[in-house]
Amino acid sequence: MNLFDILGPIMVGPSSSHTAGAVRIGLVTKKLLGSIPKKADIILSGSFAATGIGHGTDKALVAGLLGMDTDNIQIPQSFEIAKKEQLEFTFSRQNIRDAHPNTALLAVEDGKGRTIEVQASSLGGGRIMINKLDGIEINVTGERPALIVHNLDQPGHVAEVTSLMAHKSINIATMNVYRDKRGGYAVMVLETDQNIPASALEWLKRVEGIIKVTCLNLGDE
Repeated sequence: MNLFDILGPIMVGPSSSHTAGAVRIGLVTKKLLGSIPKKADIILSGSFAATGIGHGTDKALVAGLLGMDTDNIQIPQSFEIAKKEQLEFTFSRQNIRDAHPNTALLAVEDGKGRTIEVQASSLGGGRIMINKLDGIEINVTGERPALIVHNLDQPGHVAEVTSLMAHKSINIATMNVYRDKRGGYAVMVLETDQNIPASALEWLKRVEGIIKVTCLNLGDE
């Protein structure tokens, strides 16, 4: 536990879980998309659905999609800013099975048709957990840079990715590998100590058998 677990983040309130956490969910979704969102269909679940509107959860999620951080004083005006930025959005309520009480599911699209679906939960104190990416369970905190690689379950892909990280002097903090069946669809999730350069992403996208590469880098975009 650190000081931020006790005091929470520097933020525009009223709630660290329903407001600050929601901003971070929107912001991380934007970074995972890797471009400017132009359309977002957002599902609120559990407490987010029951009391989120009163805490500004909806405005906080949109603010994050617009690139705002938790301390941005324009968060309450995010709907108006989204209209000016031509970001279309919808909200609905749904009980997402086995989800944390403070959960949102965001289906987002940019102006070029690139899409991403992120399910994330707000854990309190402004902390979040990205639970699913495009329907695949990943469990990433968003507190470290992350690389998500969707690939065919074939020999050599894990070695390709880890060798590339070593070549780029990127230290792997955690790594998890998932697959639906032997020889089927697989996902690698790496959290790293350094941001991942664009050159590494472009190289991975050209590797035979790799279907999709998604990256979460921290700091200024």
